Amino acid sequence: MFRVRQPTDAVVRRFLADQARLNLTYEEVGATVKIPPVNFVVDHTRVRIGDGVPVFEQARQCLQGWRQFDLGWLYASPADTPIRSGEVVAVVAHIFGIWSLNAARIVYVVDEPQRFGFAYGTLPGHVERGEERFLVERLEDDSVWYDIQAFSQPRHILTKLGYPLVRRLQKRFGQESAAAMQRAVNEAMEKT
Repeated sequence: MFRVRQPTDAVVRRFLADQARLNLTYEEVGATVKIPPVNFVVDHTRVRIGDGVPVFEQARQCLQGWRQFDLGWLYASPADTPIRSGEVVAVVAHIFGIWSLNAARIVYVVDEPQRFGFAYGTLPGHVERGEERFLVERLEDDSVWYDIQAFSQPRHILTKLGYPLVRRLQKRFGQESAAAMQRAVNEAMEKT
């Protein structure tokens, strides 16, 4: 959904209430767990964000607070959406003076001692179709990593027409989301 003005919280909540009743726009639900489906573009970003249990716990809290979306030009709303299967969230982007309001539903959660994350899938109120997984994990060597795995296709006519730009924005999101997680974890660690 494209807009000329930033959507208010009330607009976002009404939009999500309408979207919550709808089905996902793709059949390959959960495919970010293993192998992404063919006929979709796949994006993968992975960055080391530190070492140790405290870093992992802070990264977990940052994901739970949607901090990977604190990018200035893009954010998740409402930011207090619980990380729970079935919850819906809006991804709001501001690009070239246009606001884009996109709906997604959390399709699974990973909650293990060394791994935490979730994936959301697109709803009809999203300009793309596909799934994106956000994960933090602590490996045996004690390193902590932030990992994004996504597969997508353009769905809206404007994303089809402007697909080269869409691809640049998707790559930009991966890089900036990784930087936002590193920054958020570092800031949280400095406060402890």
